[in-house]
Amino acid sequence: MTQELPILIAGGGIGGLATAIGLAQKGIRSLVLEKAPELGEIGAGIQLGPNAFHAFDYLGVGDEARAMAVYVDNLRLMDAIQGTEITRIPLDDAFRARFRNPYAVIHRGDLHGVFLRACSEHPLVDLRTNSEVARYVQDGTSVTATLTNGETVTGRLLIGADGLWSNVRKQVVGDGAPRVSGHTTYRSVIPTEEMPEDLRWNAATLWAGPKCHIVHYPLKGWKLFNLVVTYHNDAPSPEAGVSVTHEEVKKGFEHVAPVARGIIDRGQNWKRWVLCDRDPVHNWVDGRVALLGDAAHPMLQYFAQGACMAMEDAVALSHCLETYADADVALETYQNLRRLRTARVQLQSREIGQHVYHPAGAHAELRNAVMSAKTPENWYDIVDWLYGSTGLEGAVSSETHHG
Repeated sequence: MTQELPILIAGGGIGGLATAIGLAQKGIRSLVLEKAPELGEIGAGIQLGPNAFHAFDYLGVGDEARAMAVYVDNLRLMDAIQGTEITRIPLDDAFRARFRNPYAVIHRGDLHGVFLRACSEHPLVDLRTNSEVARYVQDGTSVTATLTNGETVTGRLLIGADGLWSNVRKQVVGDGAPRVSGHTTYRSVIPTEEMPEDLRWNAATLWAGPKCHIVHYPLKGWKLFNLVVTYHNDAPSPEAGVSVTHEEVKKGFEHVAPVARGIIDRGQNWKRWVLCDRDPVHNWVDGRVALLGDAAHPMLQYFAQGACMAMEDAVALSHCLETYADADVALETYQNLRRLRTARVQLQSREIGQHVYHPAGAHAELRNAVMSAKTPENWYDIVDWLYGSTGLEGAVSSETHHG
């Protein structure tokens, strides 16, 4: 009887929808329970490493995702104080050959839309809005989720893909509120013609400065530029998508070179996020309940891997549920596949923020010296564990992909 029940997925963000379509590809029915009144995504651009494209292909949306993406030529690291380039990683044919896929950027809403369309069109996926999972009970063969409106829904498993403030996590892990980093990110999207002409680079560009950084890249077929700027302002509490004044954004960048400040001057309609993450944990599984994406391993954005890791989770979970008939074994295997790899990205994201994005003085000089000395091949070796994986490997890739 329980085989007839759907798998419940709490959360209809990128991770939840990727999971639903991943399961559907394996012939497994799911019901997505999203708390918002409609399915959508706020935010702006996100970066897609080659591992994201491995996931798209596995999940059956490769062509659609590729059509939406903008393919950048380089990752460029600039010194925001000196206004000069530190290093660049070419994303050319050699990069694509090494990792079997490109590097790209996409608007978060477009990526969400790719998964939403796939789910909407698939008979094995049901989508419900205004349905926030508050808690769950289970009996060894099924899980019953209680929604905040008091309604109950029963499924054979429950996947908590309900984000940073996951209600499902409260029961599975119970580790309280997320860790507030004290770093505040401001996001803006501007028409390409507003971007300073000499900075309209086809690159994911990072300007690194003391306790601050600026990222920009083109979006939506070069119609727009995404601006993301971050500084340490010891913000005490989490926030997401709060409208702010231009003056507030500028305040964190008075010490950087005019060329970098000029980028901020072009921003408009800025919105503020206070960055949060959590420490990695051992347990994402409670009986027939498992966590996924930010509910399992929220991370700072310095590795540009949050959405990629959620999609890799979806790959691993759908693979495990197809491979193992026993739900306990499937969920345990999924957790063991993903736990250390995502912990590595969580922890290294913090370290990159400290040692690459935000150092000052001699620390910054050391960064410049170390990073400018590396060849493209050095960089490819450094990121191989991350970009060379499919989501079905652990923290250390079991194979290398050099030709």
